[in-house]
Amino acid sequence: MLTVMDLRAGNLCEFDGTLYRVVNYQHVKPGKGGGFVRLKIKNVELGTVTDKTLDSWEKVADPAVEEKEMQYLYKQGDKFVFMDTETYEQLELTEEEVGEGYQWLKDEMAIEVLFYKGRPITVKLPITVNLKIMSSEPGIKGDRVSGASKPATLESGAIVQVPLFVKEGDMIKIDTRTGEYLERV
Repeated sequence: MLTVMDLRAGNLCEFDGTLYRVVNYQHVKPGKGGGFVRLKIKNVELGTVTDKTLDSWEKVADPAVEEKEMQYLYKQGDKFVFMDTETYEQLELTEEEVGEGYQWLKDEMAIEVLFYKGRPITVKLPITVNLKIMSSEPGIKGDRVSGASKPATLESGAIVQVPLFVKEGDMIKIDTRTGEYLERV
């Protein structure tokens, strides 16, 4: 069991035998009385979003989620193909199952796939990934204002804002949680 105070955005929890992902978490401490937590949770199977208010002392079920290391192979149509590194079995996931992290997937990348009741539900990406810049406009000389940035297309197809000194062919580190440029590698 998890206490409601342990939950954060992105965590998985279980209500009435149904798996949910926390979309938004807000702890409220009114001037009078005990604190409570407002959750916006998304049903993992159906995709419906529900609001739930719980007292801060309540507990929720911790889902029995199994993590399995897999390797991302390629995208085929609207499916992403993964391979189990132990059994070499292939698994196809939809864009919805992969989640918003699909834009950071790179061929042959090792990631964790989460399974619930034997069924794949989502992928767990590393916090940072190193990706190569495939195309980017050169920075204009003299345009070196503090914090200036330009769009760059990465090898995964994602477009991110990078500083002006970063050029085509550079490897950069991206935070997969926010999609922001961190540094050049």
